[in-house]
Amino acid sequence: MTESNATHADEAAQNATLQKAVIVGMQPGQAPRVIEEAARYARLLRVPLVVAHVDVTRFVTYEDPDGYVHSAPIDVNFDAGAAEFEAVQAQAAAVLDGSGLTWTARQLVGDPALAIKQLAHRLDAQLIVVGTRKRGIGESIREFFTGSVAARLAHRQHRSVLVVPLEEPVPDTQPEIWTE
Repeated sequence: MTESNATHADEAAQNATLQKAVIVGMQPGQAPRVIEEAARYARLLRVPLVVAHVDVTRFVTYEDPDGYVHSAPIDVNFDAGAAEFEAVQAQAAAVLDGSGLTWTARQLVGDPALAIKQLAHRLDAQLIVVGTRKRGIGESIREFFTGSVAARLAHRQHRSVLVVPLEEPVPDTQPEIWTE
């Protein structure tokens, strides 16, 4: 793994080594099968894996010509995004350390689909991997307002998007997918 708190020059140099990577979007507490599947594809393609966490409590204020993003918090709780990113890094390390796979974690900000799309463009990623959303009324409401990250990625950029189920499939005999 490489350090995520990189300077401008460090990030540009790291981006050069991550060209053609597989990108996986992760949230704290997400099912490990998403990162395991992303790692499998990174191995098959013989490319690095970039674990991306998007801090939705911050928004982009300015982007330098070299791609460095300046952001500001929406919420006064500055540490929420940092704690989530640390949790994602720990989850990724638990799965990936010792795997022999070259990987790094990146903290992105703003809208998840747009942030991942921009990272994929900068790295010329070969594949984007995301998980399905959790079942439940809260997630249904969130998706109603913001839309599906997977669907938005599939429709707004040209890279392949692999959507990994987070939970067991809903039986065909069950009329409602989200019963909670």
